[in-house]
Amino acid sequence: MGSASTLVRQCAVLAVLVALVAWAAPAEAKVWVLATGALALTFFLGVSLYRHRQIRRLADEVDEVLHSGRRVDFSNCREGDVAVLANELGKMTARLARTSESLAAERNALADSLADVSHQIRTPLTAVTLMLPVVERADDSLERKRAVRRLEIMIERVSWLVTTLLKIAKVDAGAMHVERRCVNAAAVVHRAVAPLETAMDLRDVALVLDLDEAATFQGDAPWTAEALENIVKNCMEHTPAGGTVTVTAREDALATTVVVADTGPGIAPDDLPHIFDRFYRGGRSEGAPSVDEDVRQPAGFGIGLSLAQALVSAQGGTLRAANNGEGGARFDIAFPKLVV
Repeated sequence: MGSASTLVRQCAVLAVLVALVAWAAPAEAKVWVLATGALALTFFLGVSLYRHRQIRRLADEVDEVLHSGRRVDFSNCREGDVAVLANELGKMTARLARTSESLAAERNALADSLADVSHQIRTPLTAVTLMLPVVERADDSLERKRAVRRLEIMIERVSWLVTTLLKIAKVDAGAMHVERRCVNAAAVVHRAVAPLETAMDLRDVALVLDLDEAATFQGDAPWTAEALENIVKNCMEHTPAGGTVTVTAREDALATTVVVADTGPGIAPDDLPHIFDRFYRGGRSEGAPSVDEDVRQPAGFGIGLSLAQALVSAQGGTLRAANNGEGGARFDIAFPKLVV
C-alpha cells in the first residue's frame, strides 16, 4: 500500500468516477448511484486504512529488527496477503538472526585461532631468542654445533607450522586445487611413510605394511600422501620403543580404505571427540615417548591431524579415529566408490 498522499489521490479518483457515473445516469437513478458510490468509497477507504496501518506496523517492526536487533513475532497478522508478507518477513528475520549468530561464532573462532597461532609461533621464537646468546658465548665447537642444531630445529618448527596453517587456510577457503584421478593406494602409502623411516628407526618403532597392490581410488595422490604422513607420524610419536605401526590398504565394492594402527596406549576417552580439533593437544598418555629433535616434522602443535582430516575431506573421503580392542589407536581413511 502506498503512503497517505497516495491513498488521498486514489480516493479522489474514485470520487470523480462516481460523480461521472452519477452524472451520466438517468435522473431517477442518480441518488442510488451516488449512495452506492459513497458506500463503496467508504468501504475502500476503511479497508485501505486498515491495510495501511498493518503494513506500517510491519515496517516499524522490521525497523526495530534492523536497528535494535530485537526479535519480532509477525504471527498476529491474519489478513491474507498481509499475512503472507508477514510470514516472509518472519523467515527473513529468522535467517538474518541465524546468519548473525553464525558470523559471531566464526568471528570468535577466528579470534581464538589467531590467539592460538600467536601462542604457537611465539613459543619457538622465544626459544630462538634465548638460544642465540648461547651460540654466541659457546667456546667449544661441539657445544656450538649442538646449539646451532637446536636453533635450526626451532626455525624448522616455525616454518612447518606456518606452512601447515597456510594449507589449512586454503582448504577452508576452497582455494586448494584437488585433482580427481585414479590413484594407487599402495604407492601413496609408500610415498607417505618414506620420510618417516629414519625417525622410526631412531625411536625403535617397527613399520608394518599390509597393502593390496591393486587397490585404487579417485583422488589426489600428493595431498593424500601428506594426510597419511601426518597420521603415521602421530601414531609413531605415541608408540613406545619396541612397538609397531601398521598400515593396511584394501579395496572392496564400496570403498578403498587405508587403516593406520599402532600399539601405543591409545586415545584417551576425553580426547577422542576432539582429536581432529585444531590446536587441541590432549594429555600425553603414559608410556608415550618424548619428541626427538631429529624427527623431520615437529610434534606438539595439535594441527597435524586437523590438516589430515581437511585434506581427506577435500577429496570426498572420510577420516575417523578410534581405539583398537587390543589396545592402541586406529585411524580409518575411506574413499567411497560412489558418493550419493
